[in-house]
Amino acid sequence: MQSHPAIDAALSQIGCRLRRTREKKDLSLAELGRATGISKSTLSRLESGHRKPSLELLLPIAAALAVPLEEIVAAPRILDPRMSQEATRAGGRVIVPLSRAQGEPKAYKLTIPPSEHQPFPRTHAGYEWLYVLSGRLRLVLGDHDLLLGPGEVAEFDTRHPHWFGSTGRGSVEVLSLFGGQGERAHIRARPATPKGASATGGSAAAPTGRSC
Repeated sequence: MQSHPAIDAALSQIGCRLRRTREKKDLSLAELGRATGISKSTLSRLESGHRKPSLELLLPIAAALAVPLEEIVAAPRILDPRMSQEATRAGGRVIVPLSRAQGEPKAYKLTIPPSEHQPFPRTHAGYEWLYVLSGRLRLVLGDHDLLLGPGEVAEFDTRHPHWFGSTGRGSVEVLSLFGGQGERAHIRARPATPKGASATGGSAAAPTGRSC
């Protein structure tokens, strides 16, 4: 069976975790051996990493120490090999993929530093939906130059010239949904608009930029 780096790393930590847990319970190897029926030499080799751990050994040890198995065995964090979940950088922006599914739209969390404040409008295929988590987002969309605060949303067809970034006075955190083929977020429910109020409730909402 082919080894996996994350699994190998988790297995290599079992000996140290076992020793720490045993010492925390103030038990000697001999005492743990009597409680489990496992020889002192086998326990010693487990703790030193010279004996490969198995459930047949670890389950009675966890029971004798009165701890959950997870305290001795840390589950490895294995990422979907088809998509990186690690943060990446594009210029000064930190981008964290949030989607695990392979379809679109994709979800991302973006952290944009104050240095990313010079507009550079561009166009490309797709449709984007933005939600401001914190800070102030500057959005340039065609002839519009807008500022959005926490809780405000913008959506637009990315075939229109657009750019978004910081105002230059602080970082901004944004959730982004992007569909490369023009996929959009489908709104199934929305709060009722009070009589006489605009659909945007008077907030600085961005124009949709839709072509249809």
